[in-house]
Parts: sequence; C-alpha cells; structure tokens
Amino acid sequence: MTMWGGCFSAPTDKAMRRFNDSIAFDQRLFAVDVRGSIAWASALQRAGLLTTPEHDAIVAGLEKVAQEFAAGTFATAAGDEDIHTAVERRLGELAGEVAGKLHTGRSRNDQVATDMRLYMLETTASLETALLSVQSAVIDRAGQHLDVLMPGYTHMQPAQPVLFAHWLLSYFWKLQRDRERLVDVRRRTSVCPLGAGALAGTPFAIDRAALARELGFAVVSPNSIDAVADRDYLVEFLSWAALLQTHLSALAEDLVIWSTREFGFVQLDERYSTGSSLMPQKRNPDSMELLRGKSGRMAGHLMALLTVLKGLPSGYNKDLQEDKEGTFDAIDTLLVELAVAEGVVRTLRVNAAAMEGALDDAMLSTDIADYLVLKGIPFRTAHGLVGQVVKRAEALGVTLRALPIAEYRAVHAAFGEDVYQVIDPRRSVSARTAEGGTAPSAVRAQIEVARSCMGLTS
Repeated sequence: MTMWGGCFSAPTDKAMRRFNDSIAFDQRLFAVDVRGSIAWASALQRAGLLTTPEHDAIVAGLEKVAQEFAAGTFATAAGDEDIHTAVERRLGELAGEVAGKLHTGRSRNDQVATDMRLYMLETTASLETALLSVQSAVIDRAGQHLDVLMPGYTHMQPAQPVLFAHWLLSYFWKLQRDRERLVDVRRRTSVCPLGAGALAGTPFAIDRAALARELGFAVVSPNSIDAVADRDYLVEFLSWAALLQTHLSALAEDLVIWSTREFGFVQLDERYSTGSSLMPQKRNPDSMELLRGKSGRMAGHLMALLTVLKGLPSGYNKDLQEDKEGTFDAIDTLLVELAVAEGVVRTLRVNAAAMEGALDDAMLSTDIADYLVLKGIPFRTAHGLVGQVVKRAEALGVTLRALPIAEYRAVHAAFGEDVYQVIDPRRSVSARTAEGGTAPSAVRAQIEVARSCMGLTS
C-alpha cells in the first residue's frame, strides 16, 4: 500500500525505496501517530465528514493498531515506507474501506509535524524528570559534606580554598539553567500544525482550536506553510541538548581528574567503573569518560540539522526527514546519561583527607592581601606586597605560615604577628559569607534556594 502513485507508471526502484523509507526509525512515533489520527477522526466527525459509526470504526481500529505496537506484535509490510503508511495500511485491514476516509483533508506533511511535536512534548517531560533527579542528588550530597574543604581551581591551578559542597552545587545551577531552557523549548514546541495540510490548509470545516486542545497543544500554528516546514523547536532542542552535554562533560572531566591516584579526591563506585582486560588492578572511570565523549556526538546532531535546514525553500521538503534520527539519538543518549550521572553523584566516595591535604598556604595569598586592605592599604598595593612575600617564602623554601615575621615586615611595616591568624583555610572559607559565597552559612542558604527552585521544602 502507498499513499500516492496514481499518476506513476513504474514502481519505485529498490535502492530508492531503501533510501526513501523511514519506517526503520520512525516506528517509535506510533503512539503519537495514533493519537493524532484519533483526534483527526473526531475533527472529521464534527465537520460532518464522518458518520458516528464510521468514526467509531476508525477509532476502534486505531486503538487496535496501538495495542499491537505496544505488545510488539505489529508486523510491517513491504509497502510501509513510514509510520503513517504502516498505521493506515493496518487500519484498512482492521476497519475496511472506511479507513480510506481518515486522510481526508490531511497530509503527511502536517501529520509528521504533529507527531514530532507530540513526541517531543512527551520526551522532554521525561528529560526534565531525569534532570530533576540529578539536581536532587547534587543537593543531597552537598548537604552531607558541608565540612569538607578542598582546593578551588582556576586555569587548573590551585586558587583558593572552597567547600566541596560549594563546588558540587556549581553543577546544580548549570543544570537549573538547563531545566529552565527546556521549559522554554517546550513552550515553543506546543504548537499544533494539524490542519495545515500539505501547505495550504484544509478546505473543510475543521476546528483546529479544538484539535489543539484535544492533543494538549497550547496554541494553533498561525501559518500553514510555516507549520509544515518549521523545525525550529528541534534546533532549539538539539542546542539545549548540546549545552546540557557540555555541562555533563565538565562534571565528568572534574571527576576523571580527581579520581586519579595523583589527586585521590574521589572514587567512583564500582557500579560506575570498569576494569582492564590486561591490568587486573585498574578501575577505570569509563562512565565519566563516556559522558565526556558524547559531547562530539551531541554537537554533531545540532550541526547536522542546521546544515539540513540551511537554504531550504519554503514549505515541506523531504530533507526534513533528516530531523529524526539525530533527535532520537540525542534523547536516548541523554536519558541514559542523566541516569548514570545521578548514580555517580549519589554513590561517589569523597576523600576529605586528600582534599584538605592538597591545600597549601599559598592559596591564602588573597586573604593576606585582604588583611592589608583592612589596615588601610589599597588592594592593588596590597596585591603587589603579598606577591613579594610569596617570593621571599619560595626563596627560603618555607610556607607562608613558617615565614618569619621579620620577612613580612621587611616587605611592609603594616604586617604584624596577627598575620598568622589569617593563614587558615577554614577561616578563609568561613569569611566568605556574602550571598553565593563558599562559607558554610552561605552554602546552607544556597542549598535552601536550590531546594526552592525544585519546589522542595525543608
């Protein structure tokens, strides 16, 4: 069965069929295809184009088709070039000739546009749930480690002491922005193209607003040509996916580095590690390496769709069939990745002793400069003076805590014995109480804000 071909005199070449058919990958749209077809049958009935018995026969047949797909018993046929053809072919076998009335006033152009939007609304809801689970894991683990100090890094160089919880929460806010962006993508996805036809709209008295409400769309597409061609929402989704992937990759990179013997800050649970086929002692952070490695794949899907869309003429073009495989892969990949990321965070072993052992006095140089500021010295001047102190300590081969006071005073008379009180990482961390800072009090407040963003209460 084909939906076209009345004016053709020769069959489609076998290679062309393989090239053209999408049933191999768009079968996953079966549930939303049936949903859209049931809604369309109801719209045809309201428009007087189907009798009640005809409508009921079509709906019963469509429900049977959905059951077969769900049970894994649906058998595709040689002529099923896409999910729409397959569903309509099987509907004809179940309901008879009346099935031919279902496509009245409808094109595969607005049908596939509707299917993809419905599918994306469902799957983005699942992705948001998965994101929330990772955020919840981050909050829980941050709350468990409010007393653990660690080096904070810039340029991969030790910079200032921070709380491990503060570092971990930095990923909560990345994921929070990702979640907010996903909500925004869903808003622009929730547009009903059904009733746009091939490109000019339908001549029948179809209530498109009722169709939109029945299918759960927020609004109706305002222009039929744009409705069948618009894939902006998929570009936005893949852009969102690529950005989320970079955030997951950054988390993975930190954990890969910190799980090395040289750092030893963390250890991944064995459930998220793998071994070596040659070296019995190895525990490889493959979960995080794969999380990092998927970045190229996700960015590639975005660039592929942008390239497909670049320069297309208006209306529907078969190029748009290329919107699916990359999108489906992005969804499948992220759902697995987010589950793995949550598991890694929840089971991560934190080596507080190694983290605190990696702190050194040089990381408190800014605190010493701030000490001079409180004595009335401009910060830029203080910055230079402390640089001289650090250089003297390095020349003598001692820490700032062990540097004699005479050496400090040789740099500036403002230094007193109380400077040694400043050289304390816990004091440094506790002093940063401003909103968003790394002090325990500020991090506790940050956790409450984070919980509020997720709709949680203490």
